[in-house]
Amino acid sequence: MRAAISGDAAAYRRFLEAVTPRLRAMARRGGERFGAPAGDAEDLVQEVLLAIHLKRGSWDQSRPIGPWISTIVRIKLIDALRRRGRQAGVPLGDVIDTLEAAEPADTLEQRDVERLLGRLKEQQRDIVQSISVNGRSVRETADRLQMTEGAVRVALHRALKALAALYRSDAS
Repeated sequence: MRAAISGDAAAYRRFLEAVTPRLRAMARRGGERFGAPAGDAEDLVQEVLLAIHLKRGSWDQSRPIGPWISTIVRIKLIDALRRRGRQAGVPLGDVIDTLEAAEPADTLEQRDVERLLGRLKEQQRDIVQSISVNGRSVRETADRLQMTEGAVRVALHRALKALAALYRSDAS
């Protein structure tokens, strides 16, 4: 990091590559300790990396960098937990088998589903359609979209969360 602060871009890249696995571990442990969904860990890592980038000039180079990074992780974890509030979360793995939807009973219901899905981002819509409507597995969907299974699960979780918000806003 000292070399990076002096302008060595290659050293900065090496630093970020070296620190990222540790950040992931810290984010997972912190999330588990406070009941945050596992999918939030990667978002936390990205926030921490951004904070490190933006605040790298505030690191006192006479001190070890580990405690400075740990403080950033702790602050970003607290921020994420505050944003999340007291929402109950269910791990996606616990309900993934129940997400497959039955055939719509009538065309009005089908139109409602299509209308809500149409308000999602294209990739989210494709993932929800594939898994929840068409009954394809996460693996099949990941292979077709050339994504990792983890990325598909995270995207599905976010899409379902967005659908729930859209449904609530329509109902009120």
